[in-house]
Amino acid sequence: MKLISPDFDNSSKTPLYIQLYNYLKGEIMAGGISSGEKLPSLRKLAKDLSVSVTTADLAYSQLTVEGYIYSVPQSGYYVSELGLDDSHESAQPKGIIGHGTFSIDPPAYRYDLSCFNFVKWKKCMARVLNEYPEALLYESDPQGEEALRCEISRYVYSSRGVIADPDQIVIGAGTQQLTSHLCRIMKRMSIGLVSTEDPGYLPVQNIFRDHGFSITKIPVGQDGIDINRLPTNLASAVYVSPSNQFPTGSVMPVGRRYQLLQWAKENQSYILEDDYDSELRYFGKPVPALQGLDKHSRVVYLGSFSSTLFPAIKISYMVLPEEMMHIWSDIKTDYTQTCSKTEQLTLALFMAEGSYSTNIKKLRKLYSQKLQVALNAFGKYAKGVVQPINTQSGINIILKVRTRKDPAELSASAGELGLNVIPTAGLTEQDTAALIFYYNQIPLEEMDGCIKNMINKWVE
Repeated sequence: MKLISPDFDNSSKTPLYIQLYNYLKGEIMAGGISSGEKLPSLRKLAKDLSVSVTTADLAYSQLTVEGYIYSVPQSGYYVSELGLDDSHESAQPKGIIGHGTFSIDPPAYRYDLSCFNFVKWKKCMARVLNEYPEALLYESDPQGEEALRCEISRYVYSSRGVIADPDQIVIGAGTQQLTSHLCRIMKRMSIGLVSTEDPGYLPVQNIFRDHGFSITKIPVGQDGIDINRLPTNLASAVYVSPSNQFPTGSVMPVGRRYQLLQWAKENQSYILEDDYDSELRYFGKPVPALQGLDKHSRVVYLGSFSSTLFPAIKISYMVLPEEMMHIWSDIKTDYTQTCSKTEQLTLALFMAEGSYSTNIKKLRKLYSQKLQVALNAFGKYAKGVVQPINTQSGINIILKVRTRKDPAELSASAGELGLNVIPTAGLTEQDTAALIFYYNQIPLEEMDGCIKNMINKWVE
């Protein structure tokens, strides 16, 4: 038998029995202690290592539970046959994070901490932890926390004209998850066809496809989706972002909105309105939501906090019309809430005290300044080469670049500078690459220089 001689670290916070367990497990996995080999008795092991019998017993017990060793009554402990191949060198994965070595990789892109007041957010989260800890001992409502649904109901009515009772609101971890819920609801309604914008938001289109829906892509013009191309005499759904179409930034005027609502009514169909960053409009007031014009319960309203708080928050919501809400009520207990309950309650407090509205106002001012500096920089350094499409809203702009380079190559060049630029195939033409340029997280004082450097790399 191999001599068992772990190197105990008495100054470590890791208990001795865990250190002994890790040592024996590592020796077994590495083949230092062979399958079928008998291990020392508890008393002998404790004596040899100058530890208590309890420490030895706890280590053996954990190894037994996990199947690394087994006990034979009146005989002792033996190493199990694990069936390891020769390529298995160690039980501990390379690069495992140990105590005191925790680290986080730096962001791939430039960032601007002035975009969000994390101090106020931390205070709201501290209130949740200090004043409502008992609420965190239970899972969240599958529909989302009532406190947050009430705050969303008040906010969307005052800011977007959306009429939503808290009981109509469903909270989820991002628009993609909520779209999956919508797919289940529409399947129960025998809806099998979904029309999407072209170009449009591809991740959502992929979800519809993966759930077995037939998809028709409808062209988008300056006034939004081409309503005349939508299916008729067939119950279906159309996914649109009328207030700030992604990626073109087109806005659907009110006349066409009423036409779309009429189409939904006449064809017993539904409009899935994605209002993902409509609050971020820098000229005039934000365009009211389509849902507020709906008199026949044909619009599902989808909203998100990722653009107006910070992307990692992953809290989105949808407002369901009555018929869909009944179906959701029947199936919601089949699913658990994937949004952090702590973050939901923190957001509810953040909204209740007015910090969310304050942050929106701050972002509109800051992002409008960034947008103007970006447009000026493109005019100064890239006139005749880059045509920026100014939508006066959102967190990105479309760039049409006169080049024979591949859009992916341009994107990679920008990425080397820490700039988030994504190719969009739907708008690319011959000798012209179309890209989505996210300017919102670039610090204002760095904007001009970043764009100058990016253009230099593109034209070199």
